[in-house]
Amino acid sequence: MTPLVLGGLWVLAATATAFLPMRRQRVPGLALLVAAPGLLVWIGLAHGWLWLAFGLFAFASMFRRPLRYFMSRALGRPNGPRGP
Repeated sequence: MTPLVLGGLWVLAATATAFLPMRRQRVPGLALLVAAPGLLVWIGLAHGWLWLAFGLFAFASMFRRPLRYFMSRALGRPNGPRGP
């Protein structure tokens, strides 16, 4: 049960971070981005793949733009302005 409680707290922390001004989101957002994979692995090991899938969906939904940026950087693509 502990991984799911911590996952819920992670979601609340990510939501609170989203309410911060953009210049203040960088440090807590990076901490949440780094903590997420370990937490997701723990959830998957403790509760199974279905809860892991829910967690991955929530993570990808909340961090879609940073993940898109890092993916394009990893693939060597330009990071110019994007549409809406």
